[in-house]
Amino acid sequence: MNKQEYMARLQATIQYMHNCGAVYRDTVAVREVIDGTTPWEGDVEVFELTGHPAAKRCYGWLCGEPERFVTILELPPVTDAHSAVKLGMASQIKKAGKRKRKRRR
Repeated sequence: MNKQEYMARLQATIQYMHNCGAVYRDTVAVREVIDGTTPWEGDVEVFELTGHPAAKRCYGWLCGEPERFVTILELPPVTDAHSAVKLGMASQIKKAGKRKRKRRR
């Protein structure tokens, strides 16, 4: 998928998931380092939102296998692209733990 298609799909995902308008504003390079290792590094797209009742911005990126879009609203504790990635990673770890517990049953 080329950059233009990627951005259009991410924008559409944000608009659908959060039921509001989204306009691209910026790309922020984020490198998450934990205990000397880098579990995530990539570009985070920043969108200004219109019509959302609480958030003014949304952060989005593509990750995982199979690939899927992650969208994080700028609501406390999220204040920027870096904190959005941290929250996204924590959410993925939590989901992975739930899947493992379900398989054991």
